[in-house]
Amino acid sequence: MREHLPNHAILWDMDGVIVNTGQFHYVAWKKTFADRGIPFSMDQFRKTFGMNNAGILEYMLRKKPTVDQVMEISDQKELRFREAVQGKAQLLPGVETWLDRFNLSGFMQAIASSAPPENIDMLVDELAIRTYFDAITSGFDLPGKPDPAVFMKAAAEMGVPPERCIVIEDAITGVAGAKRAGMKCIAVTTTNRARDLSDADLVVDLLVQLDEGTFVALMND
Repeated sequence: MREHLPNHAILWDMDGVIVNTGQFHYVAWKKTFADRGIPFSMDQFRKTFGMNNAGILEYMLRKKPTVDQVMEISDQKELRFREAVQGKAQLLPGVETWLDRFNLSGFMQAIASSAPPENIDMLVDELAIRTYFDAITSGFDLPGKPDPAVFMKAAAEMGVPPERCIVIEDAITGVAGAKRAGMKCIAVTTTNRARDLSDADLVVDLLVQLDEGTFVALMND
């Protein structure tokens, strides 16, 4: 077992940060909403990406959905997503390098995602990256981002205080949640434009643009 740096952790969002799933989610949501006569644009997708399904449905329906609605619509959408993405998911540029570097440097690592556990498990196992993580946390049944609940839960599972965590995100709601949690945040522009992610401590197009000094500086800031 590797030695950990005391009380330092990297919290990874999954969709759009670790793996290139954005388009698969968009198509699955678009078809699911179309079944109900509801148009769903790319702009709406960007604004809601990172929320859990209950939050997305509340945004789109303009009212709080019932538990039954969330379950029914979520089941349909997530089945479509898993069928579409299976065998096609790929790690985004720089992810494997940084998973290895953090592992060797002793940082603890967690996934902190709004996705259902079934999605996370399928992708983590398909991409063979489970062993990198000290915690794998789904926020599916928690208050959705921008609420910081999933980040706080992941940090608590590792025993790391929020101020010693760096979150890597691509979603506007995820950046907001990380900052509400009192964590540093690096945003990547895989889903949103840089100007829409400006609340992050640092915005990059790809993780390959980062170096180890970036993370050390954020930790010591």
